[in-house]
Amino acid sequence: MSTTFNVHKPSAYDQLMGRWSRQLAPLFIEFAGVADGETVLDVGCGTGSLTFALTDIPFLSRIEAIDISPVFVEALRTRNIDARVAVQQGDAQSLPFQDRAFDRVFALLVLHFVPDADKAIAEMRRVARPGGTVAAAVWDHAGGMPVMRMLVDSIAAIIPKAEAFRTRFCFQPMTQPGELERVFMSGGLQDVQETELTIRMNYRDFDDFWMPIAAGEGPFGALIDSLSETERQQAATTMRAAYEAGRPDGPRSFTSTAWACRGLVP
Repeated sequence: MSTTFNVHKPSAYDQLMGRWSRQLAPLFIEFAGVADGETVLDVGCGTGSLTFALTDIPFLSRIEAIDISPVFVEALRTRNIDARVAVQQGDAQSLPFQDRAFDRVFALLVLHFVPDADKAIAEMRRVARPGGTVAAAVWDHAGGMPVMRMLVDSIAAIIPKAEAFRTRFCFQPMTQPGELERVFMSGGLQDVQETELTIRMNYRDFDDFWMPIAAGEGPFGALIDSLSETERQQAATTMRAAYEAGRPDGPRSFTSTAWACRGLVP
């Protein structure tokens, strides 16, 4: 098993998280850096949030993208119209590329779903040239995603078996302050820097937030799928009350923060 992410439909994933990773991608690229004529690898590309943000940069020469999910790979291939982009299925823990093949190797919102993040970082370093950049970002689950904490806290308060899920979510590997930095440094990368990147998650109404989760998408969807019908109804009712917070249903806005880290290959 090479990922712990639960995916069904690309469109549902985009509603759950893809639209937010598209907002995060330009901030991540600005932090990680790119230069004229460089080649970039997007590890764990998903439906292409980072890949397509990279295609907006005209001076890059080649963009490779890889993901373990054939659903994501097919979705990205279908959407892509840029001749510089090549997409394939593969494992972040065993990248199918030669040593020193890329100027920059990026992983946006994926390392916390890889069972062995240290191995993934080692692979990212291996396929980056000396002097090249390895960079990654993950959401700050425990303290930086209030809307998702609202979800897991609310459900755990009424459904005891959801408490274990909340603990796993809040303390998922790579999502704590300094974890990426430590992994980068232990992986032999140099000039390692960690920072915070913040966006806002804006929802039209409760259904805009809840529907992809109710459809079983992502780790939250997997939790809902594991509940009985009565428990699912309880979860939806409780979450609606938390989302609305005593006001009529409608738009809501939540900040969301990711940890980002970069380092140079010696």
